[in-house]
Amino acid sequence: MQLKNQQSSYGWISIAFHWVIAISVLSMFALGLWMVELDYYSNWYHDAPNIHKSVGVLLILAMLLRFFWNVFNPKPKALGDSAILRAVSSTVHLLFYLLVLLIGMSGYLISTAESQAISVFNWFDVPAWFEPFEHQADIAGEIHELLAFTLIGFVALHALAALKHHFIDKDNTLKRMLKPSLNDLEN
Repeated sequence: MQLKNQQSSYGWISIAFHWVIAISVLSMFALGLWMVELDYYSNWYHDAPNIHKSVGVLLILAMLLRFFWNVFNPKPKALGDSAILRAVSSTVHLLFYLLVLLIGMSGYLISTAESQAISVFNWFDVPAWFEPFEHQADIAGEIHELLAFTLIGFVALHALAALKHHFIDKDNTLKRMLKPSLNDLEN
């Protein structure tokens, strides 16, 4: 089993990080859209935000782990794109990290606006480290929403680029994020 990245393919750990984080980001966006429409009498009024906060904390941790995994386990070489498109791709990937981190920080400010810790599935708490400022939840909420929509826009761009590689360029960019190459298993 190929756990680490090889020169021409991703390993299972990178693939797992990619898809777990991708599914989490899309799920968190959908949950966020749904939960802000709940009224006080909904059974999910308290549970949905608690799930959103808990998954959000775990998503930030997963992104940090993925970042360090990528630092010590470099990506395979890009397939066939120009230097400009490789630069755009690298920039979008860095923006993913930055946006998820900023969304997490703004979510933290929303959740701790009343000096309450964030309970992560009752496993551990993330304390409220900062003194709340005036209208903290409202300001952080606006930023959180704007950043979330921005992230989803970049996710859509990323997905379209993967489909372009697969259907137009007919290269293995998408395929190698689905499973390691059998050719690399011999190396």
